[in-house]
Amino acid sequence: MTFLDEKDLQIIALLQENARYSTKEMYQKSGIPQTTIYNRIKRLRERGVITRFTIELDRKKMGRGLLAYIMCTVSYRTSKGKKIDQYQVAELIRQFSEVEEVSIVTGETDLIVRVALKDVEALNEFVISKLRDIDGIEKTKTSVVLSLL
Repeated sequence: MTFLDEKDLQIIALLQENARYSTKEMYQKSGIPQTTIYNRIKRLRERGVITRFTIELDRKKMGRGLLAYIMCTVSYRTSKGKKIDQYQVAELIRQFSEVEEVSIVTGETDLIVRVALKDVEALNEFVISKLRDIDGIEKTKTSVVLSLL
C-alpha cells in the first residue's frame, strides 16, 4: 500500500480537476513548488497510483446526449446449456460502441452497464436488438439519467 501525504492528495485533486494543468498552474493553485509537483507526479505514476490520464467528453456535442444505466441479471447457462459467467457476459457487452462502462456488482443485479446514446429511440434499439440478444442476459432494467451533477 502506498502512503499518500497532503501534498500528494492536493496534486491528485488538481489533476482530477484538469489533467492538463501545467506544473506552473498547479503551483499557482496550491503553492507547492513546480519541481516538487513534477517529481511527485512522476513518483505517483511509477508507484501505480496514477495509472493513466484521460479526457472528459461533451456527450451532447458528440450526438450522445442520453445517458442511461442498465441493470442486467445474468443467467449462468446459455440457451444451449453452456456455462457462462458475469465476466464473459461483461466482455461481450463492452464491445458495443454505445457502452461506456460495465461494472460487475453484488445484490439483485449482476451487471450495471452505462451507455451514452443519441435519444430514447436509440436506447430502445440498443436494449432490444443488441443487449437482450446476448446469450446470458436474463433480464434488464433501465434507468435514464435526468441530470449529472
